[in-house]
Amino acid sequence: MSMTEQELMAQALRLARKGEYTCRPNPRVGCVIVNAGEVVGQGWHRRAGQAHAEIIALQDAGERARGATVYVTLEPCCHHGRTGPCTRALIDAGVERVVIAMQDPNPQVAGKGIRALQRAGIETEVGLLESQARALNPGFIMRMQENRPYVRCKLAMSLDGRTAMASGQSRWITGPEARQDVQRLRARSCAILTGIGTVLADDPSMTVRLESLQQETDFSQPLRVILDPHLSTPPDARILAQPGRTVIVSNTEEAEIVDKLTAAGAEIIYHPEGGQMIDLVELMRYLAERQINEVLLETGATLSGAMLQAGLIDELIVYMAPHLMGNQARGLFNLPALELMEQRIGLNISDMRAVGRDWRITATIDY
Repeated sequence: MSMTEQELMAQALRLARKGEYTCRPNPRVGCVIVNAGEVVGQGWHRRAGQAHAEIIALQDAGERARGATVYVTLEPCCHHGRTGPCTRALIDAGVERVVIAMQDPNPQVAGKGIRALQRAGIETEVGLLESQARALNPGFIMRMQENRPYVRCKLAMSLDGRTAMASGQSRWITGPEARQDVQRLRARSCAILTGIGTVLADDPSMTVRLESLQQETDFSQPLRVILDPHLSTPPDARILAQPGRTVIVSNTEEAEIVDKLTAAGAEIIYHPEGGQMIDLVELMRYLAERQINEVLLETGATLSGAMLQAGLIDELIVYMAPHLMGNQARGLFNLPALELMEQRIGLNISDMRAVGRDWRITATIDY
């Protein structure tokens, strides 16, 4: 029994997810080629600089691509980057029809790939399972359209909404299953963002610790970013000794401290705003310039509150543990400006599921 078009695009989406942890900063893309009702080629984009999904699928199909229909989750590229244009490869292969889930938001493509195929006499259709395709690449879309990354804020709390005891002790609020789930959130992120308060209180590593990925040659650790206005990060902090890169964003340019942190492996970015704060909007633009698609915010109530008030958190991932920590324990966000019910920040909960003994709540912000 032959597959429907929806089923074929769903298969392309499943293939695209295989690049979830490895293809950044490129978008996750999958491709399925069908001829005479038979799947003759499949491919997905594994890593930036390597062949795109369409090229791999065409290689898989060989001569059977001629006269075939191609199902691809993102508009084929039409420009020369680290690889050649996929539109040219599809035209040369003699495909008859290309079904595309969504138009590429990259201004270098943005409809040009579709028009190139149409000029070559190839039938095109756009929009099949588009919402699912967009959900695959929220960070790439955000960076292309808004010049900033997509930001997820990860929080762990007790049932009464507390993230740490009054002393600052917070290990461990959630169980091992939730902590393992966080590793997958880190793995799909281009960068992990935290504040100096978290570094000083917890001395975290902020690395991905998934055995399956640690053995994956195409996987690289996300960039670690510390907001540290006064360069208070200790040179022997664990976060500086981990594989991958750590960037410290500061308002301070004290040469002696900079030299010590640089020797410890940090990259120092001077990012003044004036006063005691770092300009979070400018920071997001800077991360976009570094081709950061998705940021995972793992920090305390102060930076989380500032990011929320700046309108820079796109999604909340809250792990709720089945215990109470009392009214002296610390809350989720520092939001001192909220005094009236009309100032409440609304949430749109999109998912809630059990993770071990804890509950994971996914919500977007109703700004």
